[in-house]
Amino acid sequence: MTPRAAHLLMEIYRAAVRGADPGVAVAEAISEMEFRPAPLWLLAIGKAAHTMSQAAVRALAARGLQPAGGVVVGAHDEQSPHAQLETATGEHPMPGTMSFKAAERIGGVVERVRGDDEVLVLLSGGGSSLAAAPVDGVAPEDLVALNATLLGSGADIMVMNAVRKRFSRWAAGRLAQALTPARVRCLIVSDVHGDDPTFVASGPCAPDPLFAADVEALLAEHELVARLPARMRTALAAVARGEQPETPKPGDPAFATVSQRVILGNAQALQAAAARATALGVRPVYISREPIRSSAARTGEMLVGELLRFADSGLQRSNDPAPFACMLWGGETTVALEPGEHGIGGRCQELALSAARTLHEAGKQAHGVSLLAAGTDGRDGPTDAAGAIVDGTTWCAIAAAGRDPALDLAAHDAYHAFDAVGALVRTGQTGTNVRDVVVGIVTPR
Repeated sequence: MTPRAAHLLMEIYRAAVRGADPGVAVAEAISEMEFRPAPLWLLAIGKAAHTMSQAAVRALAARGLQPAGGVVVGAHDEQSPHAQLETATGEHPMPGTMSFKAAERIGGVVERVRGDDEVLVLLSGGGSSLAAAPVDGVAPEDLVALNATLLGSGADIMVMNAVRKRFSRWAAGRLAQALTPARVRCLIVSDVHGDDPTFVASGPCAPDPLFAADVEALLAEHELVARLPARMRTALAAVARGEQPETPKPGDPAFATVSQRVILGNAQALQAAAARATALGVRPVYISREPIRSSAARTGEMLVGELLRFADSGLQRSNDPAPFACMLWGGETTVALEPGEHGIGGRCQELALSAARTLHEAGKQAHGVSLLAAGTDGRDGPTDAAGAIVDGTTWCAIAAAGRDPALDLAAHDAYHAFDAVGALVRTGQTGTNVRDVVVGIVTPR
């Protein structure tokens, strides 16, 4: 890959991350809100929790307001933005002891909130794991096992959250229920398709539209019933029979004093990426209307096909020769793991490795085509990389480095394949989380 192409891909990706700045979105949202003269509590949960809480504290201070207390639950240790706010660090993508303790810290704050108080809840993706704790009747190890099963199932985030919210202490509207009748305002940075608050961080302040029977049907559809821990199957069946209470539903009094607003999502990241590409002289720039949602490997093949057709389609007017044209996609793909499979990587790396194979197979037709796939949060799966960059030479380069890229792809071990050739995108945690972006650039034929 030419240095120019790699630089361009990274510039466009970084612009996508900047365009999804939760701090800016939170500050703008708070500037439009009205607050009563009552104690104001702050709960920030998710991968963007620190960025959001810092911006909230500054925006509130500008209006002469201070939080009475609260907790910030994020993915890494960071100093509290205010003396009255605690901090807690959870684990992601798999919950663990730290996540359970973070959930307890939330409980400590909830107990202090009174009925005439105000609560500002700042939510972002990752909260399902970072502040996970089981509901009564379910053991912590059950919740860990469930998350492992769901993450390897190939199910998309909507299905995963629909299931795991059933068994998580603060999910499925239970946080709002615990805070009632306090007034709750929820600002949301979305990492789900359609930006539905029901699914972001498993919807702690949103009514759950699904009944236990619906969840049982989802589990059956994805062949997960037998893999569900026994205590969870028992608990779910008891709710379905009416022996245990359902999750809070639309119309429940618990939501009478709750408002929710999605302030940021993947669309803003893609728009910022497109604007940056245009400013760098890339023409034309197309944003796909369809989010990427299916298998990572299959998506990698499909996107390369689109790029090759894009390159061959006569991209530019003869009087407007630009060195590159660009296509952008956003969304979140899936990776299905068989029991016992444990390769290292993430959905973006697997997409990129599949794309590298397809570009290799395209031969000369792939000349001038490059692709970057990366998460906006800076972390793809359980790795230190956000994703990877590939072109038509990457597949052979991996082989020349002593690895078998086909075997790595089959074993879901894209991380080691890309690390061998320096193709990983490493940015560190970005402080935002609005799903993934894929940037494809082509040199016009």
